[in-house]
Amino acid sequence: MPKLRDALAEAGFADVRTYVQSGNVVLSSAQKSDAVARSVRRVITTEFGLDVAVVTRTRAQLAKVVERNPLARVAKDPKRYQVSFLDAKPSRAVVRRIEATADPKERVVVDGREIYAWHPDTIARSKLWALLAGQDLGVTATARNWATVQKLLALADAPAPS
Repeated sequence: MPKLRDALAEAGFADVRTYVQSGNVVLSSAQKSDAVARSVRRVITTEFGLDVAVVTRTRAQLAKVVERNPLARVAKDPKRYQVSFLDAKPSRAVVRRIEATADPKERVVVDGREIYAWHPDTIARSKLWALLAGQDLGVTATARNWATVQKLLALADAPAPS
């Protein structure tokens, strides 16, 4: 992650910070969100030889995700509560398939470009999680557990390192 931070800073991004080893980056830019995603993807491809999808949210968008928290009443373990961030809204057919795939104990809320999913028993053996983590959504997606979502918002709100 230090190499990624350095590469993004060299590409002109400011206040670049990372969280854990799974590609969580908080940074400042005057570019629009879509342009940031394209630029970050280009840096990762050029510097590391990896072609990975990049999904971005502004600080305000991330704050709304946390504020919405539609499963707050049932999702008590932040490690089993996932938010999938999508680059576009899924089709109605995909939304119906997501809803139908959830186990009776699981809860799922599709809200625009986010999917909130509560897996009370297990994530590893969840058919819902397998669908959300797969390539069959018709859109680019990346998921984070609730603890990580909250940490990323806190990181975005923290003063930039000097």
